[in-house]
Amino acid sequence: MPFSLHHGDALSVLAGLPDDCVDSVITDPPYNSGGRTAKERTSRTARQKYTSADAEHQLPDFTGENMDQRSYGFWLTQIMTEAHRLAKTGGAALLFTDWRQLPVTTDAIQAAGWLWRGVLAWHKPQARPQKGRFTQNCEFIVWASKGPIDGSRNPVYLPGLYSASQPSGAARKHLTQKPVSVMRELVKICPERGTVLDFCAGSGSTGVAALLEGRDFIGIEKTAHYAAVAQGRLDETLHETAIRGDFTLTA
Repeated sequence: MPFSLHHGDALSVLAGLPDDCVDSVITDPPYNSGGRTAKERTSRTARQKYTSADAEHQLPDFTGENMDQRSYGFWLTQIMTEAHRLAKTGGAALLFTDWRQLPVTTDAIQAAGWLWRGVLAWHKPQARPQKGRFTQNCEFIVWASKGPIDGSRNPVYLPGLYSASQPSGAARKHLTQKPVSVMRELVKICPERGTVLDFCAGSGSTGVAALLEGRDFIGIEKTAHYAAVAQGRLDETLHETAIRGDFTLTA
């Protein structure tokens, strides 16, 4: 099948997967940031951190958002070490982060054995201006590879800057949902017909993008509500691509 989705703890699920089974790791882990003090960062829920007072949605919280920075760095190193085992030689890893956690993310990905390649920027056009300050309208994507990259295996030329707003209205399924348009570009770092792994799958945007771009997908999501949302979105995408002839459904 073009995708598999696991509901459970990422480290536990990854431990049961075989070596060299994925071509790319593309994920949006909980940032564990926000707030001016350590107490604010570790005591507030994801909804409190990432939902403005005038938000018109009531999306559920998700877990894993209350680690201090040292704990976050240790967890990220552990999980990216496991992801390194699963990746094929030359495979890429892409991790979303914000400006607060950019240093610990680049440290963790290197401690896990990956070769750090650079930082991509995701520009959010609808970010709110801040009086007397610079607008915080970018998040970042740390990217790395498992050893050298063979460009002939996947001869793509990808940009380093992406611009799109978060989904809104009925399309908004997750507190920190990423635009499918951005994810469709990012999954192209994975060779055609290759497999993308997202161990923090959320509402499934990485998987939707992978299926739309002709890649297979392995997803893991710990929060039951979002695992169900992701399953529905992936099933719908697979059905639509099968109708168009992009995939042949098998039992």
